[in-house]
Amino acid sequence: MPRTDRFLDIRRDPHSDELLARGGDSEAHSILQRTGFIAVVRVHETYHRAPAGLTGSDESRLATDAVARLRATGYHVVCDEDFDTKSRPASYLPLGASVAHVAERIRRATTTDEAADALIELTASHDGILAALEEVLAATADFHDGLGQEADPHIAIRLRYLADEQLRVIRTDLGDTRNALADRHSPHPGRSTCAEEVPTTERERSAVCACPPPPRALPAPPPPVAAGLRR
Repeated sequence: MPRTDRFLDIRRDPHSDELLARGGDSEAHSILQRTGFIAVVRVHETYHRAPAGLTGSDESRLATDAVARLRATGYHVVCDEDFDTKSRPASYLPLGASVAHVAERIRRATTTDEAADALIELTASHDGILAALEEVLAATADFHDGLGQEADPHIAIRLRYLADEQLRVIRTDLGDTRNALADRHSPHPGRSTCAEEVPTTERERSAVCACPPPPRALPAPPPPVAAGLRR
C-alpha cells in the first residue's frame, strides 16, 4: 500500500490564484522550504505558499524547481501543466544531516566515553555546533539593525536575548553533561556491543554469538468484560 505522505499537489488555487503546495512528510516540507516556499501551519495540516511579492514567472520557476527536486527524491507530485518538468537535479546532504549523525552516534554509544566524544561536537567552545549557532543568531540580529521597518530593532533585541540567555543555558547544561560523562569511564548497563563470536567454553558450536536472546514481551491481557454484558 503506497504511503500517502509521499504524494504532493502543487497548483494555483482556483479561487485565490495563490501558488500552494500540499501534502508530503517532513522531508518533503524541508525540500519545499529550501526551494523557497513558506510553511503555513494550521491546526489540521501544514501546507506551503509562495513568498509574497513574486511575479507570475518567478512563481512558475519556484514551482517547477520544487517539482523537479521532489520527484528527484522519489515523491509523487501532481502539478499544473506549467510546472511539469523532466529535470531531476542532484541532491546533497544538508548541514543538518551532520547534526543528526551526532544523535545517531549517541544512540549507538555503549560507554560514557563514546557519548562524551559525540557531544563534544556540540559543546566545543570555539568550533562546536552550539557556538556556530550563537554566531548565526548574532549575525541575523546584526542584519536587522537598520533594516528599515519599525519591528526590526525589536527582532534584533529578541535574537540577541536568545543567544545570550536561552542558548547559553543549553550550552552550559549540555557542556556539564558532556564533562560528567567524560569523567565516568563506564559502560552503559543497558547496551552492549555484539562481536558475533562464540566463546571457547560454549559446548554448542553452532551458536552464532554469545548474546542473550532479547526478552520476550508478555501478551497483553484481554480487556475486562463489562458487568452489563455478563450473563
